[in-house]
Amino acid sequence: MFGAVQLGLFAACVVLFVPMGMAGWHLSRNKVLFFSGALFITLAVGVHLTPYFPSVSDFITSVKSSSVVDDVVVVEDRDSCVSLLHEIAWEVRPSKVFDPFLNNNSLNYDKLWSWSRMNSVESCEFQRLKRNDVLDLLYGSWVMVAGDSQARIFTLSLLSLVLDSERVESARSFLFQRHSDYHIVVDEMGLKLDFIWAPYPNNLTNVVMEFKQKHLYPDVLVMGSGLWHMLHVINASDYGVLLRLLRNSVTSMLPVSPKSGNNEPAIGSVPSVRSPHLFWLGMPTLINSMLNTQKKRERMSDAMQGEYAREVHKSSILREFGGPFQLLDIGSLSLNCGIKCTDDGMHYDEAVYEAELHVMFNALLIESHQKL
Repeated sequence: MFGAVQLGLFAACVVLFVPMGMAGWHLSRNKVLFFSGALFITLAVGVHLTPYFPSVSDFITSVKSSSVVDDVVVVEDRDSCVSLLHEIAWEVRPSKVFDPFLNNNSLNYDKLWSWSRMNSVESCEFQRLKRNDVLDLLYGSWVMVAGDSQARIFTLSLLSLVLDSERVESARSFLFQRHSDYHIVVDEMGLKLDFIWAPYPNNLTNVVMEFKQKHLYPDVLVMGSGLWHMLHVINASDYGVLLRLLRNSVTSMLPVSPKSGNNEPAIGSVPSVRSPHLFWLGMPTLINSMLNTQKKRERMSDAMQGEYAREVHKSSILREFGGPFQLLDIGSLSLNCGIKCTDDGMHYDEAVYEAELHVMFNALLIESHQKL
């Protein structure tokens, strides 16, 4: 299929070489000039009338609305596919080196994931990006991840996709220093990546307020909170209040209102600032019997998980409820991966976070109409 540039070159060749061919047939000079002028006018009129012919218009639109990433077509108009991003199927099977005496449960199993083969999902053409595609997608970007231990593991999974194994291990040693922030610049892709230790919702609000004070905003912002509040505060209604404060702070930071799209400026916002891509890292499915302390098993019960989940919905922090953040649903991915994908009932195997990263990448492709 021809692109716009190829079509232009083809038209130029027609205008140039057809009259030359006619001249070669010994036609009169006046006939050649007449034909050249008629051909040029026909092509010019055709270009201007193209939008009024649906079939031609649709063809050109289809050319403009897609790009190729390693022979996979990325279609821009896929907003309806966002709700299907988490339709991921798991195959969890014993590892070839299965050791029944191994204490680390998750190491005994291989985890394979893929998007569901439902027709509606297949039509969205979701893709697992290779390293070079990730480098292209995030080239020159500032990515910030802020939250608790889930956010820290998510950050490490991202680094595992863009760094070699030696640099990943070096990053791991720094990243997992207790309750510390982490910063890295990946020079070959111009990527600036920050992890901010912010286990409570009010810590996240402070991060947002710092953005507003400095008038500096990341291109991609991933936030998540809940586990620490559930364990140390154990007050779902207070959690909901803090989430609403965070939502209000983030909404005032945006150049446009999340409900109104690109037409209506948000109250208190700075219209000249480009809106960051916002993602909310949901809490994982907690397996109470596997939690490693009595305090966790008592406070992080199934009932309390349900109360905290309801507060997330009531706070309207998520885009599906009119808020600014698109959900990265670790809860559903970890639930579907199951008990064989975790060792402590809270932190899941790397495959879960890798799958969520690719959900985010595909969401970015849809949201930003990125062409790799």
